[in-house]
Amino acid sequence: MEEPQTDKTPDDAPTGGDGTSDGISGRDRMRAHIVEVAAGLLAAGGRDAVSTRAVATAAGTQAPTIYRLFGDKDGLLAAVLEYGFSTYLADKPPLDPTADPIMDLRAGWDLHIGFGLANPALFLLMYADTRPGRRPAAAEAGLAILRTRIRNIAAAGRLRVDEDLAAELVQAAGSGAVLALLAVPEDRRDPRLPDAMFDALITAIATDHETANGRAVVAVNQDLAAPANALRARLPELEMLTAGERHVLGEWLARITH
Repeated sequence: MEEPQTDKTPDDAPTGGDGTSDGISGRDRMRAHIVEVAAGLLAAGGRDAVSTRAVATAAGTQAPTIYRLFGDKDGLLAAVLEYGFSTYLADKPPLDPTADPIMDLRAGWDLHIGFGLANPALFLLMYADTRPGRRPAAAEAGLAILRTRIRNIAAAGRLRVDEDLAAELVQAAGSGAVLALLAVPEDRRDPRLPDAMFDALITAIATDHETANGRAVVAVNQDLAAPANALRARLPELEMLTAGERHVLGEWLARITH
């Protein structure tokens, strides 16, 4: 009776000593290699190009290795998604605030738009092909950076809406801008769209903003939303209050900003 063929791939190969070379196990090395290969296929041919067989062939391994490392194609795509977000976050501007928190937010916006247009297949996998109600861990990390920038705008007394709404608006607008541009041929895209959308967005959520055309936009803020948001952003600094008092004050301020 013929012996069943085993899947002998580089991730099974011994390395020596403690089973690692330069601190990385053979399994982890193969996994990273497969993810990079799959990301390359995705960039070249979109999601349909990332079949288990195509990835195995391009990576110089066999399909059982992919199933063992990732479970199935969805698991592999999830890993590619995490890889894409990690690459994205590695290129994000630093969190160190400057004198203008609006411009700090703009720096992140420009990177987001540029990344999406340069990596359309990966961007679509990140933002248009995720499961409803589930946000990848790497996406949460990106949102945390965005929330920090929004918090800095609030602390400066320039946020007109509550922080959660502002973050969701920026995220939706940024993704929507890229998806709108990707939906038309490159030679027909209007390069003014990202700037116009950012100006409209900031006019809606912040005060005293200068647009890309150099025109000052002063939002008439008749209520107390901006100062209330500023105080909410600095609640942890109010050490003269007890934790309970800060909590109650936070609830009161939330009523003002909603």
